[in-house]
Amino acid sequence: MFGFEDVIGQKDVVGRLKAEVEQGRTAHALLLTGPRGAGKLPLALALARRLCCMHPEGGEACGQCVSCRQWEKLAHPDVHFVFPIVNNKKVSDDYLPLWRKMLMESTYTDLGHWMELIDAGNTQPLIYAPESDQTFRKLSLKSSQGGWRVVVVWLPERMNEACANKMLKLLEEPPERTAFLMVSEEPERLLPTIVSRTQRIYVPRIEEEDMVRVLTTRYGQTEEEAHSMAHRADGSFLKVLEMMGQSGEQALCFELFTRLMRLAWQRDIRGMKAWSEQVAVLGRERQKMFLEYAQRMVRENFIANFHRGEMNYMGPDEQQFATRFAPFVNERNIVGMTDLLGKAQEHIQQNVNPRMVFFDLILNMTVLIKMKN
Repeated sequence: MFGFEDVIGQKDVVGRLKAEVEQGRTAHALLLTGPRGAGKLPLALALARRLCCMHPEGGEACGQCVSCRQWEKLAHPDVHFVFPIVNNKKVSDDYLPLWRKMLMESTYTDLGHWMELIDAGNTQPLIYAPESDQTFRKLSLKSSQGGWRVVVVWLPERMNEACANKMLKLLEEPPERTAFLMVSEEPERLLPTIVSRTQRIYVPRIEEEDMVRVLTTRYGQTEEEAHSMAHRADGSFLKVLEMMGQSGEQALCFELFTRLMRLAWQRDIRGMKAWSEQVAVLGRERQKMFLEYAQRMVRENFIANFHRGEMNYMGPDEQQFATRFAPFVNERNIVGMTDLLGKAQEHIQQNVNPRMVFFDLILNMTVLIKMKN
């Protein structure tokens, strides 16, 4: 478990990481970036496992040594995990049981799932300054097994300023045989000085054929079902998991989107106010997820008007809704709708009052949705 063989697709990236380990050229700090659901975290975990293995076989960990057995429980003493939490008095180690539970279920995960596990509510998870102090203390000790020490930092863009500045010092003068593996969804939010001290590796969307292979061999899907899901997933295995019912986020986003558009068309002020109140209490990560979903659905419905099925990535329920809704997304309002949703997302990221953001969104949508070709 947690090996390169568990990574879906990404043949080129896996080959590069293996080659660098074999040739002794692994950078002291890697920054894995790329689209949601492409497999950045599974790659980081697989590389960490390989670095710690006592008897590697080529580019793979042996799976039999003491180190590999410890990895099976995510309890290797020379591997340290850093990730966002909701209590500035604690550190990641305090949340390790939940972290292990999440990764044992699937290494293809996201912040929304993590927030559910730690019961974050409306609180924004962050990586606080005590985390960098803890990392300093851990790395001041010798490796317990005489090999590599690895620090896996999930979502480093969520380090607050104090933590980021302290972590920068570690990256500037890294301890010997220590690797920092950073997995970022929004690398543009990182300090430029941190980015400059890392080797950046872009992880692209997963190829459809790789997705189909996994769905048929590991998940028992038929060829037809696998091809349909792989196409709609658009390179994200997280979307596949959502389609298979392992996440209710997709269903929630779809329900909110359809209500948004129906209420905007009906100009039902009471219903619009109730809708904005419902979305306002979801928590900012879910709100951002919904707004990203809504932007995608506006695009999909616009494309649906051209009757080019190979260009659409909608599920059955979304396609059924599009048969009646698509004509209302046209050349006159597509840009306005996209800009309106994008601006709402920007305001949510800036911590603007969500009740104001979403009520303003639905009010303005009443004007745009009435525009005809």
